[in-house]
This record gives sequence, C-alpha cells and structure tokens, in this order.
Amino acid sequence: MVALALQGRRVIVGVGGGIAAYKACELVRELGRAGAQVRVAMTEAAKQFVTPLTFQALSGHPVLTDYFDPAQEGNFGHLDLARWAELYVVAPVTADLLARIRAGMGNDAVTTSLLAFRGPVLLAPAMNVAMWENERTQENVAALRAEPRFQFVGPGAGMLACGDVGAGRLAEVGAIVAAAASLFAPGPLAGRHVLITAGPTREYLDPVRFISNPSTGKMGLALAEAARGMGAKVTVVLGPVGAVERSGYEVVDVVSAEDMAREVLARVDEVDCFIASAAVSDWKPETRAAQKVKKSEGPEALTLVRTPDVLAEASRRVSGREKRPVLVGFAAETQRVVEYARDKLERKGLDAIVANDVTAPGAGFGVDTNQVTVLTRDGKQRELSGTKREVARSILGLIQELLPPRP
Repeated sequence: MVALALQGRRVIVGVGGGIAAYKACELVRELGRAGAQVRVAMTEAAKQFVTPLTFQALSGHPVLTDYFDPAQEGNFGHLDLARWAELYVVAPVTADLLARIRAGMGNDAVTTSLLAFRGPVLLAPAMNVAMWENERTQENVAALRAEPRFQFVGPGAGMLACGDVGAGRLAEVGAIVAAAASLFAPGPLAGRHVLITAGPTREYLDPVRFISNPSTGKMGLALAEAARGMGAKVTVVLGPVGAVERSGYEVVDVVSAEDMAREVLARVDEVDCFIASAAVSDWKPETRAAQKVKKSEGPEALTLVRTPDVLAEASRRVSGREKRPVLVGFAAETQRVVEYARDKLERKGLDAIVANDVTAPGAGFGVDTNQVTVLTRDGKQRELSGTKREVARSILGLIQELLPPRP
C-alpha cells in the first residue's frame, strides 16, 4: 500500500542540521524505492553532517543548498522546487529549524522553499530530550500542529546520540515513509478517470508557418494536478506547449485539432469526466503546402476552413448513453462572456462551462492567476479567482458534485 500511495508522487526532503541527518540518506533512498520522485534541500548546518553530493547520488538530482547561488537557482531554485512538489518532508527537524519554520523565516534553502510551498508538510523532529521538552519548543510544536497542513511523525524515545534517555529520537525511516504515504490516501476522486485537453493546437500552412493562439496549457495542467491530488487517474491530451511537468498522469502529445479530436474520441467513452480546457484553433488553411510558401508581389489570400469541434464531437458521441461522462467546457471570451458561455453550454449539451475574459488583468493566457465564472446546467453561476492551481481545485470540487454516485 505504501508503494502504491507514493508511486509517482513528488516529494521534497528538507534536511536539518542534526546528528540524525545521516538517517535522511536512508529516507531519500526508501522514498525512491517506494516509487516517489525525490528532491532534496539542505540547511547550511546539515552540510556539516552529510554532503550534498551524497543526496545528489541518492536522489538523482542536484541538491538545493544556497538560494543565493545563481547556478542552483537557474537549475531548479527554491520557487521551482516549491511549485514542483506535492509533499514536503523535513527530517530531521531540529529545535532551531522548528522555531524558524513556526516564525515563517526564510534564511536558508529549506525554510525559503518551505515558505513558498502550499501543500502538506510532514515534520520529523530530532533533538536532545531537554530541547524537545523545553517550553518554547512545545509552544512551537503546538502552534504548527494547529495548522491542518502540518503533520508530525515522532520523535521516538530511547537512548539518544548524546547519551541521554528520553524523547527526541528521529522516527524510524519506515514510520516516516508510512506517514508520507498516508498523506496521499485515496481522495474524493479515487477510482475516477478524468480526461483533460490542454494547451493550443497548431494548424500548419506550410512546414514553417501555422495558425495558433497564446495558450500555454497552465490552466489545463493545473486541473490535471488538482484531479491527481484528489485521487483521480488523469489523462492529458496536450497541445504543443514546450517543456512542462508531466509526472503523475498520462500525457498524450498532439499538434493539430484533428490530432486532438482523434485522441479524445478514442478515450471519452471510458472516462468519468471530460474537461475541454484546450484552446483549439477554430480554423485551418484549406491546403497545406509541402514546401515553404514563398512571398510574391501584391496582396495574397488565404482560404480557411473549420477544424473539428473537439468538445461538440465528444458530446455527440456520448449523448444518450447510460454511463455518460460529465462534460465540462471552457469559453475564452473578450466580450459578453457569460452570455456566450451559456449559449455554448446549451448548444453542446454540457454539464458545466468555465468562462473567462482573456483580456482582463490577471486572467487569460500565459499568467499564473485566473478569474472565471462557472455555469452549470441547472442554472447556477459561481465566480472563482486566485492562482490557476487554486481555481483548478475549486473547479474540481464543483465537478465532484456533478459526478454520479459510484456503483
């Protein structure tokens, strides 16, 4: 069960500067054996006990130790690390590190990346018994326990490295791995299969020119991450967006609207929900030249024809079926947003549609935030705003309400 829960999960291990830091090596190895993708951040003090090279060898990735180092930040800095991860495990957590986490400080690679991380955090304390029982330490523990996203594992009790006996030993590595796995327990969409389209399509005029749009796929990939986080099996049919994080779900790369329609129609019968967030090009050149079209003198004309309507074709395909997936569309508009979105909702037989004004500040293509209106078939209308990750989680929460009960 541990391996199943951790398979493909993205985990940061933050290493504090205590004698138990050597056990973090085994933790990184065991998380990797359980199928997790692991990256490591270290405090300066931790480097006095274990070298970054050791963790690099165990994780297979460079270790973040200095957020002032341009080479480290350029490769995979503290913000990139925080955005990438699904879980942050800090082991060992010393008394000093615990106090700095509680205070919200950001003065080393661990605390800085942890400040930027929005997900669940698992803390594994390890320190001398007197430090653990100190009133200030217990206040820090109580304050962090009061925040739902912070969970503790350990400390254990027994003979400590200093020779004292009592609480303060780092929890066994197996217990830390099991606690990490428990935070990935089946979510509300466990057992569901969600199909998502994301990104633009490209409709080529010749080998070097195409019609497209500015979509980066950020909203669709945020939806995929949110669905995965809720326990769903996720398939993303992805237009050309360049290098993006792909771990944790199946990604099917496509280029044109015809490619996307083909891949969607091959899968839509078997899924529980289809979310069409891709910005599909509505037109394509009537003919595609085999070679680059050369310029000529005077005006030139380009004849365009319609591309397949991926969402409409998927809706027609499953219409009237007893087991029909929930269908969710997106409407990127520049005017009369709700009116046009409602027409699309009804015309294509959708269960819900997510509409936004792509000209509004902080919304639309290429930014990390969004402001949307979600319309549902029963006439309800909800306004959502925030980062695209936050909006995605809210959208998935609404979709959860539309799904039929499990048989």
